[in-house]
Amino acid sequence: MVKRKQRRVLRYVEEGSLMKLKSFLRKHEDLELNFTQGKKHRGPLHIACSHGDDAILRLLLKHGADPLQTDRKGETPLHLAAKRALKHGKRAYDDLLVPLRKNCPEAMDIANKAGVTPHDLLQWMKPEQGNVKNESSYVDPEHQWREKLLGECQEEFFETFGQYDGDFLWDEKDEEDFGNWADRIRREYFTKQRAREQRQAASLGHKKSKGRKETEEDEKSRRELRARLEREHEEYLQRAARKEEETRQGRKKRYEERCAATFHGSSSKGPEGLLGYDDIPWPAPRGSLEDMVGVMLHGADRSDLSTFRKVLRRQQTLWHPDKFFQRCGGRLVDSDRQRILDTVTGLSQELNRLAQNLR
Repeated sequence: MVKRKQRRVLRYVEEGSLMKLKSFLRKHEDLELNFTQGKKHRGPLHIACSHGDDAILRLLLKHGADPLQTDRKGETPLHLAAKRALKHGKRAYDDLLVPLRKNCPEAMDIANKAGVTPHDLLQWMKPEQGNVKNESSYVDPEHQWREKLLGECQEEFFETFGQYDGDFLWDEKDEEDFGNWADRIRREYFTKQRAREQRQAASLGHKKSKGRKETEEDEKSRRELRARLEREHEEYLQRAARKEEETRQGRKKRYEERCAATFHGSSSKGPEGLLGYDDIPWPAPRGSLEDMVGVMLHGADRSDLSTFRKVLRRQQTLWHPDKFFQRCGGRLVDSDRQRILDTVTGLSQELNRLAQNLR
């Protein structure tokens, strides 16, 4: 059964929220990432590959996600990465397949329930996929039609291969199996491709210099686009970091203001002075004890142990169960009293544990 924290990981992967996922995994380093969910029984690595999100893929691998995990069809993340490389070319190959192969080379030879391995799928990858475009801008209509036909055959094969194995018998007279047919089609394709390239080389030799210039301009445009995207991404990360810091500072300020109003304000008893659970100035009312301590100590420099210990000691005194009861015990609502005291005790223990680890 998928746990709540694992569902949160899946949501971040689905959304492509890299920064949120990175922060969440840093906070929960022992979280198990090799789980599956849904009708397809796919895990986080499968989803990252199907979305083509290489940054999240590398982050999951860094935190122990298993490339050998299989889904309902017996396919590993490498199967999905190989299919995406077939469709999108060298960019998807470099972004998805390269890190997966580097992390787990043996996954290339794992077959799915149809008997197809990622290595088999990559045999269909056309050599020109992902390469810089030809020097000539000439497009052969026959070649273009043949490319489209071959692509449709590939897509139909990957969608249907292995699904109807039990529904009919092969014709015994058909001696050519799929592997031989695929090899024959591949040989014919490359033979025609070489012939086309020779014709182009003979008829378009005078356009080489122009083609080189256009290629250089295209490469320059790609570099400029890549630099602009990287710059915009860096600016986005900086804005996100500033927004996160402003949010943390706002929580810390509200916490200190509520503490001052509750602990140092009027201590009169009676209906107007009673304190329920929600009236206590919890640092993070809906968060865990770790979240509360994080709000309390936000902004304290942990590298300066002397100053950090002073800040920590002040919070220990503020939330010590006995001192808290002396200040607020007579003002607590009876129905919330035990819940409040249990939370105060847990918060105090968490602060004491942190103080002990500093020694």
